[in-house]
Amino acid sequence: MRRDLLTGNAAAAWGARLAEVDYIPAYPITPQTEIIEDLAQWIGRGELEARLVTLDSEHSMLTAAGAAAATGARVFTATSSQGLVYGFEMLYTVAGWRVPLVLVNVSRALAAPITLEPDHNDVLAARDSGFLQIHAETCQEVLDSVLMAYRLTEHPDVLLPVLVNLDGFYLSFTREPVSLPAAAAVREFLPAYQPVHAKLSAGHAMAQGVAVLGGSAYAFFKYQMQRAAEAALAVHAGIAAEFADRFGRSYGVVEGYQLDDAEWVIVMANSFSTVGKAEVSRLRAGGEKVGLLRLRLVRPFPVATIVAALSGRRAVAVIDQNISIGKGGILFAEVASVLRGGSAPPLRSFIGGLGGRRFRSEEFDLMLAALRQAEHSGGSSEPHLLFSETEYLQLREMLRIAHGQK
Repeated sequence: MRRDLLTGNAAAAWGARLAEVDYIPAYPITPQTEIIEDLAQWIGRGELEARLVTLDSEHSMLTAAGAAAATGARVFTATSSQGLVYGFEMLYTVAGWRVPLVLVNVSRALAAPITLEPDHNDVLAARDSGFLQIHAETCQEVLDSVLMAYRLTEHPDVLLPVLVNLDGFYLSFTREPVSLPAAAAVREFLPAYQPVHAKLSAGHAMAQGVAVLGGSAYAFFKYQMQRAAEAALAVHAGIAAEFADRFGRSYGVVEGYQLDDAEWVIVMANSFSTVGKAEVSRLRAGGEKVGLLRLRLVRPFPVATIVAALSGRRAVAVIDQNISIGKGGILFAEVASVLRGGSAPPLRSFIGGLGGRRFRSEEFDLMLAALRQAEHSGGSSEPHLLFSETEYLQLREMLRIAHGQK
């Protein structure tokens, strides 16, 4: 094992390299392109025995990925933002094929207006597609999650594609120390894929897919996908335990930070959780019993684990780095849907980090004050949009200049 300074993109590429993937259909898009560039360089130098093919769009890329996975190949691909939504039709199709595939999404906010900075409207738009979702906070977690994702997607009780998400720019281009496991050790953890369900075999020809199904048969296969996603929770637990034994790093379906005695809890996901942890430490230093729950597995949604982590707290704030226009935070709605009964804490919804907007310390003070109020007045589903007076004045000035006003 060695340690290198790697970007999040390079860590994702190393995950695919160590997984010894067979096929990489690709289409470039900022901020994901570095992943494909690294893999192409390794293939060009003979360091990775894989076939990389550039397609004419993300829709074609995901079609090729699913088709190759149906032949029994180990397939890796990556995209971001508009690319993910451009291939949206194929997300549902590939998941319905029940073929193993790992797709890395480098989160970037969706247009319009356009920005290259991250939020999670792209990846969360795919949450109902049948792809399982792992959300990473650090570069090390990106690499490790890609390896774990192959074990998860290839497990016979699962056979659903897995999407590993990392934040564009804040993680994709940030260098962090990353431990690179030895190829031999990874090979023991992740042996070559031996397909039994979908494969290319002249001796055992098989047809996949049918033209049209009636409602009963369609419902049956959709229920099978739901059961497989539910089974993924137990499968993930076994994979995570083995990964911890072999490589010394432990990953649950959620991560608790300063959570044991926390009276007030903040729920976050992805790389901005690092900012949240720093703020929790600052508030702890001031005597506040605050903790943070980071959502790592978003699909399947780890209901029992979240209920156990949040029940009995004085109040909980869910910070969404996304916005469902007309409703509010997506993760707030998901968390609220599983908490009920006398032990359910009052909840408050906050939306911040859209387009990569940085959080301010005073906003965490505001959230804590809102939780104190919620303990007595009850929760609220109304989203609180984080935006400072300074930002508002700066934007007014930009609009004044844009309108040519003096």
